[in-house]
Order: sequence, then structure tokens, then C-alpha cells
Amino acid sequence: MKSFLIIGMGRFGHYLCQELSKLGNEILAVDEDEERLAPCLPLVTSAKIGDCTKPEVLQELGIGNFDRCFVCIGTNFQSSLEITSLLKEMGAGYVVSRASTDVQAKFLLRNGADEVVYPERDIAEKIAKKSSANHVFDFVDLGDYGIYEALPMKNWVGRSIKQLNVRVNYGVSILGIRNSDGTMLMPGADYCFRAEDHLLILGSDTDLAKFLKKL
Repeated sequence: MKSFLIIGMGRFGHYLCQELSKLGNEILAVDEDEERLAPCLPLVTSAKIGDCTKPEVLQELGIGNFDRCFVCIGTNFQSSLEITSLLKEMGAGYVVSRASTDVQAKFLLRNGADEVVYPERDIAEKIAKKSSANHVFDFVDLGDYGIYEALPMKNWVGRSIKQLNVRVNYGVSILGIRNSDGTMLMPGADYCFRAEDHLLILGSDTDLAKFLKKL
């Protein structure tokens, strides 16, 4: 279990509270608007109404006690920038700040953010990649690499990983397979693909793009 500070209870902050709460973490949620804070109360360990651009408000929170601090403000970039900077000045170990553009991200990183996230852009990218390829069910971005959940190619069905020499001929690796029998991680070379298999496929962006065009 970890301890998190989440500043800004808009949609992104609220969903972040939901997911961190499901994993059993301790969460302190802060927002200057009581109405935005109220829906998060059942999800968090504690909550506080306050303007985090004011140093005295942040000082009361015990910034150094949190494993990670999230600045989830999306409508007021100036406030996000100020809070990010103050958090680092007060000893925050790791600060994750929300950005909408690359320019915002550069300023946030220069002012103390350890990591910047783009919720809208990331969701749009994920939807676009899932929608642009046939038989793709999910996608995880790993920088220059990615993991796709997809069906096998038609010519793979009934043939083994070894017969197809997947890694050499297609430039991707099969991390796992899910079907009616359950989930298998790191399948052996003798595994024969079935039409209903959902494959977890790892590869570089370049190799994955080539692979997806063949689906």
C-alpha cells in the first residue's frame, strides 16, 4: 500500500482516485471547490478543501509523507505550474503533473515535475490504434515499443510458434495467449495457434505497424 496526494478533482482526478482506491492505497484528495471534492469522499482516506497555490495550504498536508503527488488540474495551467513548483520546493519525492500540450509539458518539467501525463491525448491515441487495425482489442504504449492484444493472422491458425518462426519473420514476440482454456504466459515454441486466441504481442512501433497491416 502506498500513500498518494491528488490535487484537482476534475474527471481525471476523480478517475485516478477510483483506480488507486481499488488497489487499496491511501489517498488525500484536495480541491478548492467543495462540490468537486464531494463525489470523491467515499474513495479517499481523507480530503481537504483548499487552494494549493498557497504555500501555507500545502505545508499543512505534509508533502514529504507521500509516495507520489499528482497535480490533476486541467483548466488552469498557471495554477498547475505553481503547484508543481511548490511541491518540489517543499520536498515532494515524485510529482506527476497533467498537461494538454507539449509546451505545457516542457514548462512543467522545467518547474519540477518528475513526470507529465496527457490523459486526453493518450486516450485518443489508444482509441485510434484500436480502431485503425482489424481484430485489435487493446493496446499498451511502451515508448518506442508497444503491446497489442489481437487475434492471430489467418495463416497462423493450426501452426506453431516454432513453425512460423514468429520472432524472426515478423519481428514480434508472443508474451501471452488467452482463450477458453484460460491464460498462458510465455507460451512454448510448440504451441499451435487457434482462431479464437487473443494474443499479447510485443514489438517495436515499426514492427507492430507492419504486423497489424497483415491482420
